[in-house]
Amino acid sequence: MPVLEITNLRKNFGGVKALDGLDFHVDKGEIVSVIGPNGAGKTSFFNIITGYFSPDEGDILFNDVNIAGHQPHEITELGIARTFQNVRLFPNMTVLENVMVAQHCRTTTGIFGTLLNTPAFRREEREIEERAKEVLAFFGKRLKGYRWDQPAFVLSYANKRRLEIARAMATMPELILLDEPTAGMNPMETAELTDLIRQLRDDRGYTVILIEHEMRVVRDVSDRVVVLDHGVKIAEGDYKTVSHDPNVIEAYLGRPSEAHNA
Repeated sequence: MPVLEITNLRKNFGGVKALDGLDFHVDKGEIVSVIGPNGAGKTSFFNIITGYFSPDEGDILFNDVNIAGHQPHEITELGIARTFQNVRLFPNMTVLENVMVAQHCRTTTGIFGTLLNTPAFRREEREIEERAKEVLAFFGKRLKGYRWDQPAFVLSYANKRRLEIARAMATMPELILLDEPTAGMNPMETAELTDLIRQLRDDRGYTVILIEHEMRVVRDVSDRVVVLDHGVKIAEGDYKTVSHDPNVIEAYLGRPSEAHNA
């Protein structure tokens, strides 16, 4: 049964069709990659799922609840988390605080408990801190120990990427959307993050959708690949099938010239 099922999704920005009648689904426990050339509509797709834009048409069913047009915080509370193409951390907060603050969508004590520093608030803060440490432990030594107290801005680029994934995990989602998680990483960092994406599903039980330009990552982690071009789905299937699809080759490389075919 699909965790996320999208039907006839359309979004225009002025005269530009970012998404044009897109159908899409992801089943529980799947890792699905969304690929396509620049301008294909991939990030717009994520922005609409997570409430940053409202669709012009179409349904977005998450566990049978239509979330089309919901606000981002409502979608987070329902169980969808995401990372961004450009890292969006709280740079002056510590690593631990960045992960703790992500959990406040799950708190129950409210503003009065915070202001009055009630026993319930203090207990909940301790629980949040312990969960943050447990989430960070998933990343091994990269984000453990003395790292907890470091401000996020001092981290390496790769660790900032890891911290953003940790912050998404801390919201206690069912579905995680990763927007180009290996962008800007060297080959060793990319290989480590590829393993980590698998572990998100295999060890933690998350369903994952990722946008990714690095085809080795797509090949190594994907159960299924969906290819967009100008807001239209042009191919879908396993990596081998999609990578040999003539429409996909044309979208990435362009139509062969007549002279070349002669």
